[in-house]
Amino acid sequence: MLSFNDAFSEEDVRDWEKRNKKFLETNQDFEYYCELKIDGLAIELVYESGIFKIGATRGNGIIGEDVTNNLKTIEAIPLKLLEFEEVEKNLKREQLGHLIDKIRKIYEGRLEVRGEVFMSKAEFEKINRERTKKGEMPFANPRNIAAGSVRQLDPKVTASRHLDSFVYAIVTDLGQKTHEEEHKILHCLGFKTNKHNKFCQSLKEVFEFRNYWEDNKNRNKLEYEIDGVVVIINDNAIFRKLGVVGKAPRGAIAYKFSPKETTTKIKNIIVQVGRTGALTPVAILEPVSLGGVTIRHATLHNEDEIKRLGVKLGDTVIVGRAGDVIPEVREIVKGLRTGQEKNFHMPKSCPICGTKVVKDEGGVIIRCPNKNCRAKKQESLYHFVSKKAFDIVGLGPKILDKFNEEGLISDASDIFFLDKGDIEVLERFGEKSAENIMKSIEASKNIPLERFLYALGILHLGEENAFNLAKKIIAEAHIKKPSDLIKYFKNKSTEDLQQIEDFGPKISNSILEFFSDKQNQKFIEKLDAAGVRIISERPKIKNQK
Repeated sequence: MLSFNDAFSEEDVRDWEKRNKKFLETNQDFEYYCELKIDGLAIELVYESGIFKIGATRGNGIIGEDVTNNLKTIEAIPLKLLEFEEVEKNLKREQLGHLIDKIRKIYEGRLEVRGEVFMSKAEFEKINRERTKKGEMPFANPRNIAAGSVRQLDPKVTASRHLDSFVYAIVTDLGQKTHEEEHKILHCLGFKTNKHNKFCQSLKEVFEFRNYWEDNKNRNKLEYEIDGVVVIINDNAIFRKLGVVGKAPRGAIAYKFSPKETTTKIKNIIVQVGRTGALTPVAILEPVSLGGVTIRHATLHNEDEIKRLGVKLGDTVIVGRAGDVIPEVREIVKGLRTGQEKNFHMPKSCPICGTKVVKDEGGVIIRCPNKNCRAKKQESLYHFVSKKAFDIVGLGPKILDKFNEEGLISDASDIFFLDKGDIEVLERFGEKSAENIMKSIEASKNIPLERFLYALGILHLGEENAFNLAKKIIAEAHIKKPSDLIKYFKNKSTEDLQQIEDFGPKISNSILEFFSDKQNQKFIEKLDAAGVRIISERPKIKNQK
């Protein structure tokens, strides 16, 4: 189950269209289908012989979480498809009679569809009123409640939340030639589809659709929250031909609304050191509510951004959320300066280990070059166990810090050499919690190649590039254990890696340097000895939403 790349302006969308035309080597104009982008939780539904059998979340895009029983409590999700006689009439009415024979077969076979679960504004407000009456903290936004409700262990709790759902895509081949046809078929089968979604003949109509719904006057009429529109190339054959880049289809993009903004004051600026040694200035703000979330920190990105904005300590600033997620300082309100504001300068030495910092080749990122910097090691450890890497459930920063303090781990590979007795004797731990952590560690030992590569924290190698690199490795070698990668990269050159899509000399050199480094090789061999094994089968991902 794929996700979307984002666009934030008409220029971004035009560039996306140009890239697609260049990829297909065509000047042909595309037709589009636009959907309101619901702020909810993506799901897949499987029907066998017309009966709802399996419901799953997106998970990591390849393996989802089984939430069938909870989804059965949502009234908008049909437990069975409409009787075929009624469907047949519906298809003829929609001038889709030529698909009747194919659709008849799913009543004896399998149908897979995709959609979204969400909570209405009214239900969200009702729940928060009840929580406030009880003296409980209100929820921040509808999406978080919807996601939490779907993952509840008790379906009765899910049912009590009165969730809603729209279905927007068909995975099964029913002969549908366009995305618009998919919506019509879904409606004919008895699924709830969004009546506001619209076919657009050109980008001009796409922009009109998006701008109409960005207007609060129109958006406020909706019973649910939206944060943009999804723009999809309507012709399914063209959509499939465009394929996938990383974990996103080329043929669709999420065109987001302008981010919400608010004003607050900068109380202080601190500098954080990331896993790659990058120093990032972060503004400490007077707390302010933005889009249902209380914002206390906002990134200032780097030294160049501070100079561009002209940020000073004590400034009143406009804060927004990049991609509606990460808080960032957008602008300084210079007219509100009092003269008491103070200039800020990036440190010349790492604030954690004291090593003299260096600028990277582009002169934008300032880094701590010390391999043994405590902050780099700490952040690398957090990254290693994170959901998109080894996904070791229950091993959060606080527990990892505790293991570090107690001398149980010195690097990430030591996690796999822990035993239950090491953990259960620690303060605030016990036999059960130790047992659960050990189960999570053991379960994570078999890991897909793309996640293993991402977990290593190689400079410049993000999730998408790790995915593309894994595809190349799998096509050329059979990787079973971590040390097989050392052998693989031993005979590779920068030019070899630059054959991979979006790989330039910087990322290629970084990968080769990582695998030729003696310290890194010892780390990888320790993972071998700990029993970590790599799943190197190429993921089978359909070019569907």
